[in-house]
Amino acid sequence: MEREHAKYKKLIEFCRSLEPVPTAVAHPCDQSSLEGAIQAAQNGLIAPILVGPRTRIEAVAAEHGIDIAGYPIVDVPFSQAAAAAAVQLVREGKAEALMKGSLHTDELMGAVVRRETGLRTARRVSHCFVMDVPGYENALIITDAAVNIAPTLEEKVDILQNAIDLGHALNFQEVRVAILSAMETVNPKVPSTIEAAALCKMVDRHQVTGALVDGPLALDNAIDPEAARIKQIDSPVAGRANVLLVPDLEAGNMLAKSLSFLAGADAAGIVLGARVPIILTSRADSLMTRLASCAVAVLVAKARRESGKALG
Repeated sequence: MEREHAKYKKLIEFCRSLEPVPTAVAHPCDQSSLEGAIQAAQNGLIAPILVGPRTRIEAVAAEHGIDIAGYPIVDVPFSQAAAAAAVQLVREGKAEALMKGSLHTDELMGAVVRRETGLRTARRVSHCFVMDVPGYENALIITDAAVNIAPTLEEKVDILQNAIDLGHALNFQEVRVAILSAMETVNPKVPSTIEAAALCKMVDRHQVTGALVDGPLALDNAIDPEAARIKQIDSPVAGRANVLLVPDLEAGNMLAKSLSFLAGADAAGIVLGARVPIILTSRADSLMTRLASCAVAVLVAKARRESGKALG
């Protein structure tokens, strides 16, 4: 059944009032990746630079009736070369965002994190889902469910700060982060509760800034006010979180997919911590989700320009 996508529609509509972001699209050599990039361009979100084998891109466009006339193509022979060339366009200042095409995520991220020729910053690279969950008032950021498998406490500091910065780029009036675990009490036998408590103390000491942060919190008392009330949790975050920091990739991936497949949520995805935002889309993504992922990148690029540095 078609959903309203109210949060995504509002986001996309706002971004249409901004300048399209020059975006290097790495290896758009199947229908979904090429069509997604062109649709985002037609909606005024990005100005795509198609990077890959010209003959394959043109063949896909012809087969599926995708009009690529007027869009520049950087002709390279294969997917790894496309990833490297797309990253180089960013390094040369010709693109302000990257978008994954039909290559493997590892190929693109390998080019991004390469020490000499990549797009590293002082921050750890991390992934955020920006989820539109039916019945939940706020857009919901979930991190990290796609890049960092079992992050250390030190790595979670960067993951947390990246997500907070994203919340500000998305114009959240107040960023409220719940650091999730299986329980809301600190238990020495559950390492994620210890790390949650440490992260909160780091917020108190201004080692992480820009948000209200609390944890450990279980999922129910992070997002449901009644659950927080029953558990008598006195917190400005409990029951009102709009950012969920998960213990590890497995927990985050299962949470995001549970919301998608059981609650009908949509999940726009973006990678932060590099010099520019990186748009990661899946072949299974709907058009609305693809456009929302591009819109998120537009706002991150805008925040980066205004701050004069890479977001994250």
